[in-house]
Formats: sequence, structure tokens, C-alpha cells
Amino acid sequence: MIHQYKNNGYDIVMDIASGSVHVVDDVVYDAIAMLEPVMGELEAAAPIPEEARRETVQKLSQHYPAEEVEEALQEVQELIDAEELYTKDIYKNYITDFKKRQTVVKALCLHIAHDCNLGCKYCFAEEGEYHGRRALMSFEVGKKALDFLIANSGNRRNLEVDFFGGEPLMNWEVVKQLVEYGRSQEEEHNKKFRFTLTTNGVLLNDEIMEFCNREMSNVVMSLDGRREVNDFMRPTRNGHGSSYDIIVPKFQKFAKSRAGKDYYVRGTFTRHNLDFSEDVKHFADLGFDQMSIEPVVAAPEEPYSIREEDLPKILEEYDKLAVEYIKRKKEGRGFNFFHFMIDLNQGPCVAKRLSGCGSGTEYLAVTPWGDFYPCHQFVGQEKFLMGNVDTGITRTDIRDEFKLCNVYAKEKCRNCFARFYCSGGCAANSYNFHGCITDAYDIGCEMQKKRIECAIMIKAALADSAE
Repeated sequence: MIHQYKNNGYDIVMDIASGSVHVVDDVVYDAIAMLEPVMGELEAAAPIPEEARRETVQKLSQHYPAEEVEEALQEVQELIDAEELYTKDIYKNYITDFKKRQTVVKALCLHIAHDCNLGCKYCFAEEGEYHGRRALMSFEVGKKALDFLIANSGNRRNLEVDFFGGEPLMNWEVVKQLVEYGRSQEEEHNKKFRFTLTTNGVLLNDEIMEFCNREMSNVVMSLDGRREVNDFMRPTRNGHGSSYDIIVPKFQKFAKSRAGKDYYVRGTFTRHNLDFSEDVKHFADLGFDQMSIEPVVAAPEEPYSIREEDLPKILEEYDKLAVEYIKRKKEGRGFNFFHFMIDLNQGPCVAKRLSGCGSGTEYLAVTPWGDFYPCHQFVGQEKFLMGNVDTGITRTDIRDEFKLCNVYAKEKCRNCFARFYCSGGCAANSYNFHGCITDAYDIGCEMQKKRIECAIMIKAALADSAE
């Protein structure tokens, strides 16, 4: 299978099974398109059939000199021989073995606080309550969660723990205690904890920043962009004052103090700011160089939800952002945008390319009272309650269902060019829109495909400028 597209003056051809990406001229681009129906039916590395060759020369010679067409066909054959074009999918059988693998838990999302000091209108966590009650995780529950992670991580040494909410800084003392406990267990169990904190920044102070810079491998700072955009969707709980004015100076100081350690500013765009490329540029102008802005996922009846008719504008915004991204990189004032960061050399391992984030199997969310859910977006939905820190995983059927969540189990993914890049998308979005975890959120798919195309085009453009 191949995927071809034109973007920002580049003719790009992707060979999906091999992962090869080619930037070609117009005649090679058109030749590949003409040959694809024939070559897709043949064995890998097969010669171009003579009849198909003659037909391609005949048709393309109406638009290009015949010798250029012949040269293009030679180039196409060389790519076929190198198994970089029209290659066959070798992963279909691998997924059978993947299903049988022993489950190893490597990451937990600790809901350290089911409470929040902002009133974000789009919050899937219902201002921290998650369809339930406000609560703070005790040290005892958190300790049992870390013990569970150590006991169920097999031979994996590096373990990840995200302090999440609500707003985790509302339970800061327990965060510190759990980090200390985790560190105390590393040498004994030959483990290394990678702690992450996700915060809205309202309670940030120098002591918290200093601790995070010492102990947190990554910090996620929640901000939606321009002041008017942020404050409209992320108001303070009492409705007084601008959350933007409260948190931006703190985030600027925090980002600068990270001194090379990972962080990123993470925003959400809605129907109210479909010109979200302006918000990304605003992040960069504030001095942030690591950022992401995600589309809101909400019920269609919500006034801020993204709808199918919004897609043309959104896809155009990604193209605009990609051009600006290249421009700033060339000017020496570049930034990293999460969705444009793509590794074309090695990328994720096969298991990741097939199964995605590992929710429900390698990754679990833990509520303040110690219940396990497949991920933070399933918390509060009793159908997906998998167990507890006291009992372990008792609903292994849920875990096994998530094991089957891969690109070959999803009808919409099987013939999608993006399947090995997005790994099938978000299981929670699939469930919320279609009632099962092996479908796909269609609007999200279109955005993801555009982001992948932009990311690859950016690679081509920056390689051009380096030559």
C-alpha cells in the first residue's frame, strides 16, 4: 500500500508497510500512482509488468518527455528492488503472537486529586469529580499503587508514574511523599521511576518548582493559548480574575527553570478557536519551545465541540502551522510541536505501532480510593472498573479486551495509511462515539492524518534547507 500527497510544493510518496518515505518529482509521482493498482497485486520486489510499463509510458508521454518517463520508471523499479515501494504487510501474523504476550504494567496515572481550582468548560473529568465525588488520594493508597506497579512490571526497569487530577497540586504533600517512597524502592527492586506532573499552575510556587526540577522527568503545563481563548474555556472557579494572568508568569518561570529537562505546554482547542495556529504561535512568542494543542473531544451537542463541517478549516490551520513551524526553525527561533515530531528512521517498536498507548494493559489509571481503570478517560465508568490496589486486577476480561485493541482489529484502520503512525487512535474516543473500543473517532482520524502529512513534509523541507 502506498499513500501519495502534495503539500507546500513537495510531492511525497509513503510506502506504508516498509515505512519508507520518498520526495519525488512530478513525473515519478504520477508514474507511481499509475502503477499502484498493478504493483499492489504482485509479490514484493517484482519487476514492473511490461504491459503496465508500456501503458504508463504511453499516457505520461502526453504530459512529459518520453525519456523522462523512462527514467522515472527506472527509478521506480530501483525503489521496488530495494523493497521501499509497493511492499507487503508483514505484521498481520505478528499480532497473533502479540495477543499472547504476558501483560507487563509499565505506567500508572495516579489521580492524586479528584478536585480542581479551575472550572474548565470542556473538562471530561467534571472539574475533577470524574462522575463521582471530590477526593484526595491518601499516601497509603498511592503507596499500594506503586507497590502494585513494581510487582507487575516484570523485568522492565524503567517505570512511569503521572501525577494527575483534577489538579494534583491540591494534594502536594502526598505527591512529595510518594516520590520519596518510590525513590526508596528503586535500588531494592532494580527499578527507576520516571515521575511526571500535569498541572494548571494556579498553585505553583518556588518550592514546588524546585522539587519538580529535581524529581519530575517531565512536567505538563495546561494552557489554551491567547488570553481571551484561555479565559473563555478555563475560568477560575469563583469567576473572578483571569486564569491566564495567574498562571502564565509562573509557567514562563517554570519552563525556563527546567534547564533542559522535559516539559511541554499543553492546550486544547475548541470550536471557539478554530484558528488554533495563532495559539501555538502565541505559546512560542511567550518563550515556550515545547508545546502541544489538542482538539477537544466532546459530545456533538456541546457548543464548543468540533464537528465534521469544521474539518476544512482545521486541516488548513495545520498546513498554516507547518509553514510557520518551518519558517521559525530556519530563522533560529524554532519550537517543538508534539504532533509534528515524527521519527522516520526507527520510530516506535512494532508492538507500539500495532497497539498504541497500551491502555488497559501496560498503562492503568488509579482513582483516589485505589480503583484501577484502563486510562484516565474511562475513570468513573463502572463498566471499566478493573480492580483495586488491595485486590489487584480482578477483571482480566477487560484487560484481555484491551489486548485486542490494535490496528488489525479495527476495520477503519486496516487500509488506512496512518495506521502505523497513530496505532489506531484513542480507545476512549472510540467507545464514547461508537460504543466499542475497536472502532475509531472519525473526526480525530482526519486530523491525525493531516498532522502526519504535515510532519513528513516538514522533514522534507528542513532536509532541503540543510543541503
